[in-house]
Amino acid sequence: MHEALELEIAKLIIDTLNLEDLGPEDIDREAPLFVEGLGLDSIDALELGLALQKRYGVAMSPDSEETRRHFASVRNLAQFVAAGRGR
Repeated sequence: MHEALELEIAKLIIDTLNLEDLGPEDIDREAPLFVEGLGLDSIDALELGLALQKRYGVAMSPDSEETRRHFASVRNLAQFVAAGRGR
């Protein structure tokens, strides 16, 4: 559905967090971003949140349960960004 956006967000994650050993296609769109899956931490979340805000103009509250759901996977982030852009 939002395949191009998912790929773009996967690339943004790699670029923002300096994950040079990964390509966008290496990131499972439905895998968890935190703890399991990519194993990101709270500092990564802050950096990624700022990058998403800068690139797509979406804002999110760092401590909300809703934000945790958006950050669950690349697919969830793509759906959040698409909804924020009105698509």
